Amino acid sequence: MQNELLFLDEIVLIGTTVRTNNKNEMNPETSKIGKHFQTYFQNKVAENFKDRCSPNTTYSIYTEYGSDEQGEFTHFIGEVVKNSIEDYKDSKFKKLIIPACKYKKFTTSPGTIPDNVIKAWQEIWKLDSLGLGGKRCYIADFEIYDQRAYQQENSIVDIFIGIK
Repeated sequence: MQNELLFLDEIVLIGTTVRTNNKNEMNPETSKIGKHFQTYFQNKVAENFKDRCSPNTTYSIYTEYGSDEQGEFTHFIGEVVKNSIEDYKDSKFKKLIIPACKYKKFTTSPGTIPDNVIKAWQEIWKLDSLGLGGKRCYIADFEIYDQRAYQQENSIVDIFIGIK
């Protein structure tokens, strides 16, 4: 799995959310993220967003951590938008601003989603601060599903881990 350390500017997104934790995500009966993805794509939610920056580039974000990867967190699915987040203040969609931050970017090996993404996260969770390039900040970690993610058995996804 390839990786690099980089700094990203603030990102403004619109999307939908669910609250969950990793313990629940390990059990198909209590998992919410897979169902969240399914609902988002089946209902073509992104087609309702105004001023989409990169249609068909979907962000899957883990944010509002209760503590660390063991605690509760919010899962957000959405897209980057050009317009002000204020344009959505009366919207049914959730707004999210990811602050500018340093990130460790991991690029999955080509494979089938979600298997290659799950494998990548399992490897990431094993890394200590030295392997990550710093201590995790638990503000926002995310995956980007762009045109490379739609390649059937050869899908590639970028995973970004926020670093202090």
